[in-house]
Amino acid sequence: MFEKILIANRGEVAVRVIRACREMGIRTVAVYSDVDRDALHVQLADEAYCIGGAPVSESYLNYNAILMVARKTRAKAIHPGYGLLSENAEFAEACLKNGFAFIGPSPEVLRTMGDKDIARRTMKKAGLPVIEGTDLLKDAEEAKKAARKIGYPVLLKARLGGGGKGIRKVFAKEDLDRAFADASAEAMEAFGDGTLYMEKLLTGVKHIEVQFIADRDGKVMILGDRDCSIQYRNQKLIEEAPAPTLDDMTRRRMYRDAVAAAKAVKYHTVGTIEFLVQGRKYYFMEMNTRLQVEHSVTEMVCGIDIVKWQIRTAFGCPIKFDEKEIRTTGHALECRICAQDPVTFAPACGTIRMLHVPGGFRIRFDSALYQGYEVSPYYDAMLGKIITYSRTRVGAIRKMRSAIAELIVHGVTNNTEFHLKAMDRESFAEGDYTTDFVEDIRSGSENDGTGKSL
Repeated sequence: MFEKILIANRGEVAVRVIRACREMGIRTVAVYSDVDRDALHVQLADEAYCIGGAPVSESYLNYNAILMVARKTRAKAIHPGYGLLSENAEFAEACLKNGFAFIGPSPEVLRTMGDKDIARRTMKKAGLPVIEGTDLLKDAEEAKKAARKIGYPVLLKARLGGGGKGIRKVFAKEDLDRAFADASAEAMEAFGDGTLYMEKLLTGVKHIEVQFIADRDGKVMILGDRDCSIQYRNQKLIEEAPAPTLDDMTRRRMYRDAVAAAKAVKYHTVGTIEFLVQGRKYYFMEMNTRLQVEHSVTEMVCGIDIVKWQIRTAFGCPIKFDEKEIRTTGHALECRICAQDPVTFAPACGTIRMLHVPGGFRIRFDSALYQGYEVSPYYDAMLGKIITYSRTRVGAIRKMRSAIAELIVHGVTNNTEFHLKAMDRESFAEGDYTTDFVEDIRSGSENDGTGKSL
């Protein structure tokens, strides 16, 4: 096994990886920006080195500085976490060229699946259903012609990247010019490429993911599914596993297609296939070629430490268990606690003056917070994740309400009020909410996020 791993990330995910490494007997190296000098991941790692200023471009995206620290500390592998450099093919390639294992899939997979246009064509060839759409668009005029053929509403999507950047919904032709310009500019700023393509915008759908792990021998293991439909501007807020309204036949078909997708690109380590689901119809949306924020909710129901197996498969260890040995039982819920206004979703920052973390049987709080911690405006707004588990969905929801009520985070505005309000909705109780859920709450709609009248 790797003797020492450098974590090229920060915050909650860096802490999560450090904890897994400690349990595996692996030494860790943290990197940090000058404003993260007192961050928890810096304190927990065996070694820590400053790599630049607060902006990510000067620190966490500066992979030359990261590689320099890896060489200095004689690290054997680099774990990219999620976000930042986690799906950057050039970084993965640079790691390998400099003699470090990259804890993720190959650069070729990152490059193929990172280009959404190529990914669509690859998955279609592998037999997965894809949403009606276009090839890459030259300009807004070509987009208008495509929209007339596909029919409004449509979705403009960036060719590269993720995290909801470079995406715009277009409901009428008079809005397309502005949407095209905005999406392209945002994609250019975030990913260095403003190229867009178009898909038919599906409304009233569920966003369901299938988690898998694969080894270098081609063995692909499905670890279950989760419903991630509750999101705002493509940023997920609540996830649950398993997806509560997915019927068994559709679930089996989606698992089969997830395995086919992984095998089609010769994937190894941890990955996720994201689908949009309408009843028993589903469509490939994208492959996440990294550890995801919501991996925790899957861990609670399948009993597998996903981060440890990500590290093992990156090293070359074969998967020695079969799917029949994975007993997905009970139900788990995850609420992302973010530094943002619970109504407007405007980001917030400040100093944690008082912190009390919820506890109890099968309640988990993944975070890098501590009392006195400074929440910076430079980075992601997520403060942590509460994950609850019970034998039943109702039990997991009740446990989540209790945990949120117990959580105290004074000094920074956060979205706990939103989560309690969301769990009061009838559609949430029934599990039949869709991706329209948050917009309906914010607009005061009577559709309750399902298209059904209250």
